[in-house]
Amino acid sequence: MTETMNGVSGVSAIAAEIWEGLNREPKELSPKFFYDQRGSQLFEEITRLPEYYLTRAERGLLHAVAPTLVASTLVELGAGNAEKTRILLDAMSQLKTYVPVDVSANFLAETTERLREEYPGLRVVPIVADITDGAPPAPARPALYAFLGSTIGNFKDDEAIELLSKIRCRIKPGDRLLLGADLVKDQVVLDAAYNDAQGVTAEFNRNILYAVGRELGVDLHPEEFEHLAFFNAEAGRIEMHLMATRDVCITIPDQGTVFVRHGESIRTEISNKYDRRRLTAILGAAGLRVTMWNVDERHGYALVVAE
Repeated sequence: MTETMNGVSGVSAIAAEIWEGLNREPKELSPKFFYDQRGSQLFEEITRLPEYYLTRAERGLLHAVAPTLVASTLVELGAGNAEKTRILLDAMSQLKTYVPVDVSANFLAETTERLREEYPGLRVVPIVADITDGAPPAPARPALYAFLGSTIGNFKDDEAIELLSKIRCRIKPGDRLLLGADLVKDQVVLDAAYNDAQGVTAEFNRNILYAVGRELGVDLHPEEFEHLAFFNAEAGRIEMHLMATRDVCITIPDQGTVFVRHGESIRTEISNKYDRRRLTAILGAAGLRVTMWNVDERHGYALVVAE
């Protein structure tokens, strides 16, 4: 689970992107549309759920790794509320500037305000942007580019290589990339993490329709869809879908009408689960070399440093 639409330029661009996605096979909505204000809040709830191990595992690894990282600038893609980032901010004594990048403008503004209060000596330079556009240049070097939360898993391997290549273009000698990635593990654990007992993930999933409808100025009906999440063993990933409980017509302004049949689903997210060979190959194809590999063996989660 991973990013908002405030970073997409204009309703017409949003409409065209949604139209194109809903006319694919299978139908898709980009997970970046999850992260309106409510979606961002729901995701923060998810990170605290007992079934959702990813955040706890990554926090533990960050505590271990952070003291070894030296940089003047920290650029974080998909910063969210920067809760885990505080581990880096507290440990990196030479850090002067923090550049949080997120697609949710409102959420980013709240995060920036809190950080400026908590770290008065730190320069915080927020950037509202879609992370698929790559990374902004670092204002000072050496720089650490952080891409946490296994957000990389939301991209197919070729898309991940393309995104990491864009980040690679910003990395100069002495800079590093800090990447969080979830690993393949028991399917029971994976299924529980994306189908929590409290139903928060289901609410988060359906909220994407509220968010998209609000941006398009149309009335969508999330109650007409059920949350569906499962592990696709062949592809090595979790898939989240919204399955229609009746025949549904979705009208996209200036584009047309999409029909979703009863029992048909819209895929809202993929979350790839890696092994070391696969992730190293993806980074290598993007021109990045792994220099540090840290694993939480209990939860099957990796924190990777690459140059």
